[in-house]
Amino acid sequence: MTATHALHPSPSTLPAPVGIQQLHHSAYRARDAEETRHFYEDILGLPLYHIIQSDHVPSTGEYCPYTHIFFRLQDGSFIAFFDLGDDQAAAPSANTPAWVNHIAFRVNHVRELEDTMARLKAHGVDVIGVTDHHIFKSIYFFDPNGIRLELTAQLADEFQMLQESTTAHARLQAWNARKAQWRLDRAQGKAPQVLKPQHNDRPEFNRPTPA
Repeated sequence: MTATHALHPSPSTLPAPVGIQQLHHSAYRARDAEETRHFYEDILGLPLYHIIQSDHVPSTGEYCPYTHIFFRLQDGSFIAFFDLGDDQAAAPSANTPAWVNHIAFRVNHVRELEDTMARLKAHGVDVIGVTDHHIFKSIYFFDPNGIRLELTAQLADEFQMLQESTTAHARLQAWNARKAQWRLDRAQGKAPQVLKPQHNDRPEFNRPTPA
């Protein structure tokens, strides 16, 4: 068997993809477990549901003492954190803007966004929003660990979202083709450092390109 076959086996030899039901949990590093509990449980209302403590990491076997805490969402999924006992938060990514990496939670109504924004501001948390994304509205803020969070209220119904899904692959393929050409042109010094998308879904935010 060649290396190519080993990396890319024939789909006919593989089991079908399993039915992934929902997000079980996302896990992040916490500076302090109690500080994190106060934010997620007392302010956002997510109950502390489970805690795991150990000296060794089960998946790797390495020595790294931790306290692992889980907060439950209403659909049964969790957001979880590791307090590694050193009062250190996760360092931000050096090459990624602070707004890119985030986790979004869904609420039922725009009024709930406004109510949460009021609660957060009362606790001294800076909040951006309410931001209109056309198919949903959102507020944005950071937790005590520097993790950007979004609360979003869906505006589009299931039919509109289904219509959106019918064009997603074609739009991504168009982007992939443009990016492949951009890579070739950039290698020859004929392209800008950043490739703009072929379509702007948010023209109301157009501003002059920085010099």
